[in-house]
Amino acid sequence: MNTPQRSIQQYINAKDGNRPHLLDQALAPEAILDMIVRTGSISFPGHVEGRAAIGDVLVRRFGQTFENVYTFCLGAPPATDANVFQCKWLVAMSDKNGGEARVGCGMYDWHFDPTSRLAKRLTITIEHMKTLPATDLPAIMTWVSRLDYPWCHPEAAVDNAPDSGALQDVIQFVINPVSAQP
Repeated sequence: MNTPQRSIQQYINAKDGNRPHLLDQALAPEAILDMIVRTGSISFPGHVEGRAAIGDVLVRRFGQTFENVYTFCLGAPPATDANVFQCKWLVAMSDKNGGEARVGCGMYDWHFDPTSRLAKRLTITIEHMKTLPATDLPAIMTWVSRLDYPWCHPEAAVDNAPDSGALQDVIQFVINPVSAQP
């Protein structure tokens, strides 16, 4: 039986592991993706319709650029019968070309089909995406590879974060309560 938690986990497994076939267990065929990007350091299309097109954007093309991807949903998973779910997320990865580390954060807003429990709409807000030099990658990977995956408590996510001024915006976002957006 599919659940919202399983749908989210399969989405993360698809994206992080460059396995687009897993989106069949995460997204409804007619799923809609909206992206709100509040940083200039990464770009995505604002609106994508259909599981296949979402797979092209968030798995195939993403996987051409990034590797060592760890995405965390911060907080407890959704209830089995949830129709909507919102959580903060944290991601760490490396650029395949230059080896730079990337650490970002934002919000997921999920809407699930009440029958299939697959996501029918996903809004991803990217608040911050920091680029750190390749020399910082080992510390970043050591940090995130020790976290509970893919569900992690915000406090645990920041407890052993590398001491880097470049990560302060991300750390503050992760630990601060969610506030209503204007």
